[in-house]
Amino acid sequence: MKFLSNAEYDLISLGEVMLRLDPGEGRVRNTRSFNVWEGGGEYNVARALSKAFGKKTAVATALCKNDVGLLIEDLIMQGGVDTSLIRWAPFDRIGKESRNGLNFVERGFGLRPARSTSDRGHTAVSQLSEGDFDWDAIFSKGVRVFHTGGIFCALSGSTSALALEAVKKAKEYGAVVSFDFNFRPSLWACLENGDSVRENIREILRYTDILFGNEFDFVKILGFESEPGADLDVHDDERYLRFMNRAQKEFPNLKLIATTVRTVHSASQNSLRAVCVENGSLLKTSCFEKLDVLDRIGSGDSFASGLLYSLLCGKDTEYALLFALAHAAFAMTTPGDTSMATTQDIENIVSKKTAKVVR
Repeated sequence: MKFLSNAEYDLISLGEVMLRLDPGEGRVRNTRSFNVWEGGGEYNVARALSKAFGKKTAVATALCKNDVGLLIEDLIMQGGVDTSLIRWAPFDRIGKESRNGLNFVERGFGLRPARSTSDRGHTAVSQLSEGDFDWDAIFSKGVRVFHTGGIFCALSGSTSALALEAVKKAKEYGAVVSFDFNFRPSLWACLENGDSVRENIREILRYTDILFGNEFDFVKILGFESEPGADLDVHDDERYLRFMNRAQKEFPNLKLIATTVRTVHSASQNSLRAVCVENGSLLKTSCFEKLDVLDRIGSGDSFASGLLYSLLCGKDTEYALLFALAHAAFAMTTPGDTSMATTQDIENIVSKKTAKVVR
């Protein structure tokens, strides 16, 4: 993978940033207090690269200018992500015209699954459209990776068109384009123009270098035919290879397709491994069997950021895949959407150091 040698930004992400309200060990319906975090599928990648791994990143998004929006901005700043590309929408005092997204998230435990209740209608970011960003000015400064995904595209027809506009310009200026499907049934169920969004995503993939997604994403978003039988199993290598090779035939520009594969034993215990297809060959990691889980939300974004960080550092794909899996696994041990890891934390897992107390 070739990245620009001289660039102002290691990565820019385009996506929504919501305020996550977390009841801790309790439930949303019963709690009397929340912890707050910022989070968003595309943004989480930029945040981890900045805070955990020391890379320079920015987020292109929109917020409504009220105290909730300013809180989200403050949380973004704490993550070290450049906020200069945030577009601010005026607040009409009741949020009828524009508002900020809220996400109420329970972590789950044992037989009780993690649960997300989003409150994100009519947000400022969902109203973004083509022409809202000066991509020439942004990419002319040098951007090594441009990252966006299916969550942002599914906010509205206009956001998917904006994402397509952005990836075209990214390729024009030599950026590596990264896309994460991140299929969310709740978003797609509310789309009135799902067919046009799917077509925009299909076109985006023709400009994409690194794709994060599995069989489920291709089936639900692009309408690929699923293989008969059970869903992809954590150890089912051949099925993954067959399906991803079909994807690469349709999108031959894709250099790398990667994903985590998970077996959910309970909300508190998952088995996790990582696989990718590169040039028609399958690479896979060993499996983390029956990992203890505190909060799995955002672990997929940690996988993406770990892979991109390793590739940006010049690591080979085999190492990058293992580093990415370790970051995803570590992220499940901490609360919130965003990574609390350090580079050393992840390198310790990769080198198979134990979880003994560090004194």
